Amino acid sequence: MAVDHSLELADGSNDDDGHLRTGTLRSCVAHIITAVIGSGVLSLAWSTAQLGWIAGPASLLCFAIVTYVSSFLLADCYRSPDPINGKRNRSYIDAVRLNLGKTQTWFCGLLQNLTFYGTAVAYVMTTSTSMRAIQKSNCYHREGHNAPCAYGDTKHMLLFGAVQVVMSQIPDFHNMEWLSVIAAIMSFAYSFIGFGLGFAKVIENGRIKGSIAGVPTANLADKLWLAFQALGDIAFAYPYSIILLEIQDTLKSPPPENKTMKMASMISIFITTFFYLCCGCFGYAAFGNDTPGNLLTGFGFYEPYWLIDFANACIVLHLVGGYQPASICICGKMVY
Repeated sequence: MAVDHSLELADGSNDDDGHLRTGTLRSCVAHIITAVIGSGVLSLAWSTAQLGWIAGPASLLCFAIVTYVSSFLLADCYRSPDPINGKRNRSYIDAVRLNLGKTQTWFCGLLQNLTFYGTAVAYVMTTSTSMRAIQKSNCYHREGHNAPCAYGDTKHMLLFGAVQVVMSQIPDFHNMEWLSVIAAIMSFAYSFIGFGLGFAKVIENGRIKGSIAGVPTANLADKLWLAFQALGDIAFAYPYSIILLEIQDTLKSPPPENKTMKMASMISIFITTFFYLCCGCFGYAAFGNDTPGNLLTGFGFYEPYWLIDFANACIVLHLVGGYQPASICICGKMVY
């Protein structure tokens, strides 16, 4: 996700710490939506299938509420001790250092690094899977749905890494606000496509599939394992609070940054939860117990193949454009 960080002006017309911040409610909402609506939205149908018609949607709503509450509280940590006139904490680590001390800073920093590492791995894996899905989609279209269309992931991962090496050499790449705009458009595009295909499949079937208990398993242990996997997927779909302060650091004042951030969080989480419920519920309603792990790369849909290709291309563009700015803007600030 690209975050438009401020630049110091030569004429001195800047904020109290020497930086000009021009972010508004609209730009903040764009940054948050870019950060929240990721490719994880496409696995929510599978998660709903494991949890069933009651626990699935309820879990999505619970995680949305938890994300909003944590965002509401964290927004007041941007300035300390006073949330309006206090000293700025430009990153999550800065806020931890000021409020919890050096020991907790190292501990929280370790957890944050592990989170970023896991997210980076997910970016690489998802991008390579989407590129492979485009090849498979065209193969199935040419040779039939039962054709042995098998492609490896290694070359796609290497290609993704090579692109990131090149992009890391672009000066101030993370300051390009248009990246967040493009990424947000890509997010909405493949989310709309996933939701639309699921809705069309339900209409085609003429009935709503699924059950209250979700996908049946041979024993309780297997059911618990799949349920916890589903909850993990839902949690991964809300990776926002950990970069909240970096986004808040782009906002201008007045009004106070925490007020703008709280309003932007409420708007963004409402929008994303709507998309999550639509993709998760309509995907499960379309396929029932046969819901794929990913609506676009798991080939629950084969046609129209060009639309599947376009949606996967949107995922690739989103993750390629979002990986490098997030690494520079966030990890580059993590000095303990």
